[in-house]
Amino acid sequence: MQKLKVAVVGCGKIASLRHAPEYSSNPRCEIIGFYDVDTARAKSLADHFGGQAFASFSDLIASQADAVSVCTANIHHAQNTLKLLKGGKHVLCEKPMAVTPEECEEMVLTAEKSDKRLLIGLNQRFSAAHTLAREMIVRGDIGKVLSFHTCFAHPGPEIWTGMNNTWFFDKHIAVFGAMADLGVHKVDLIHYLLGEHISAVTASLRTIDKRLPTGELISVDDNGLCILETPSGVIGQLHVSWTNYGQEDNSTFIYGTEGVIKLYADPDHCLIIEKKDGTVVKENPDHQLTNEDQLTGKLQNTGVIDEFVSAILDNRPSRLDASESIHAMRVLFASSKSSESGKRVHIYEE
Repeated sequence: MQKLKVAVVGCGKIASLRHAPEYSSNPRCEIIGFYDVDTARAKSLADHFGGQAFASFSDLIASQADAVSVCTANIHHAQNTLKLLKGGKHVLCEKPMAVTPEECEEMVLTAEKSDKRLLIGLNQRFSAAHTLAREMIVRGDIGKVLSFHTCFAHPGPEIWTGMNNTWFFDKHIAVFGAMADLGVHKVDLIHYLLGEHISAVTASLRTIDKRLPTGELISVDDNGLCILETPSGVIGQLHVSWTNYGQEDNSTFIYGTEGVIKLYADPDHCLIIEKKDGTVVKENPDHQLTNEDQLTGKLQNTGVIDEFVSAILDNRPSRLDASESIHAMRVLFASSKSSESGKRVHIYEE
């Protein structure tokens, strides 16, 4: 069996709890190494998952790796991805894809020119309930979609990283806050569920409570509220938050002319469809993966790594291709612009 040789750049939590374990459990790939500016972190993952700790980024590019996960801080996504693509590597880049529209466009163009695959780690398209909901919507189970409400809210990345002064809070490194960390997932999900891209956004991105150990408010948004519109006239609300100090909320409601689909809104049933005629169907195809699950060892396969490996080895299109994921980034940039201007922003696409 052909095996894909893989490596990881950036050895923080996302690498240690998702990328490395999922590569390790995939029989179609082989981990050959890790790179991090903190060599000790790279060595720790190499000792646990196999492969070597590369002494430099250049050494990784010169290695036999076929494909690389980019798990670095936001500000470095584009730079690392472009170097890897030009160095002949397929790339799986963590979200957000990059920090400027120009970087995102260059990443897609470079992948095309280099004839290498570039996928973005937006995992909500692989949830079993979301996949089933997409099938229901296409089939017309709730009639014509009219509106939606989607939310992603938890206590913040300091719970995930274990650091009260995490780089996620530093505008110079993260550039964005909760909207890029959480909102990009939900925008991409709405694109997937509805089968069309958001065309206009009205947003308010705020920093209302999250503070550094010094007591100062963090320099990026900790909450975002957006009104999203599609070309067909569907309108919906997106709420993201790092200040939900209760149970994590990762729910989505899709309202149609013939009923409602409720996703991850009930602890016992991850998909509920309520029809206009009073019929209620409850499904439980999976359990929504939460940050708490991973931190307590209840790991589930997100599907992202398996998809990356399969898309390369089977030479097929992927729902995570950057040419699709970039649409969610355009909404993110439009949200920032809308929040700054206080105006509705149209997203124009060729």
